[in-house]
Amino acid sequence: MDKRLVAFERLLNIMDDLREKCPWDRKQTLESLRHLTIEETYELADAIMDNDLDELKGEIGDIMLHMVFYSKIASEQKAFDITDVLNAICDKLVHRHPHIYGDVVAEDEATVKANWEKLKLKEGKKSVLQGVPRSLPSLVKAARIQEKVKGIGFDWDDSKQVLAKVHEELGELEKEVENDTDQIEQEFGDVLFSMINYARFIGVNPETALERTNKKFIKRFQFMEKEINEKDKKFEDMNLEEMDVYWEKAKKSVG
Repeated sequence: MDKRLVAFERLLNIMDDLREKCPWDRKQTLESLRHLTIEETYELADAIMDNDLDELKGEIGDIMLHMVFYSKIASEQKAFDITDVLNAICDKLVHRHPHIYGDVVAEDEATVKANWEKLKLKEGKKSVLQGVPRSLPSLVKAARIQEKVKGIGFDWDDSKQVLAKVHEELGELEKEVENDTDQIEQEFGDVLFSMINYARFIGVNPETALERTNKKFIKRFQFMEKEINEKDKKFEDMNLEEMDVYWEKAKKSVG
């Protein structure tokens, strides 16, 4: 027998046992699991960013457990079960890949994405943006919005046009800041949106890029803290010029 099926059946059986016998697992609801699932997803993202494959294996397991857990609760409510979930995603994948399971030709990624969005509209969605989750972090949401509308052809022709838009938005923000108007926040948002668009055109994932910068800053700043503490100094007693000496040392030492 396929060992993958054996392993998955084992997880399903364990879930049945936990739901029946464990006081904590018995108490859980769809709503109580939600924030835990979000936390597990971020832990999965951390493992990917760190390229920690051992940790990644564990985090994937945690996510799979949650999916099985939701399906178990839904089956108790006579809504659907894990079989329905798996069949539904299989059916959707087959339907949305006519270049694999039908006679449609799609030889590049862009065509596949465009076909995907058109198929979703045919399925009854009223907007290509309907599938963007409302609770996504704003940076990720902006990237997804731009990817969605690109799928139906609403996009710039090249990166130079997008970069020009970035400069235009920066100029508008600068004017609002100089005049101290109530439009500063709106213009700042426009700058961020245009920068995320530019990132897409130059092949950069803005969320990943920002997170790498966050991690780099944390490493450098913590190095500074350690160095300054070892010198029996305190940040509040130092000026920016003195701090910059340690910052430059951190850049050379930890990258």
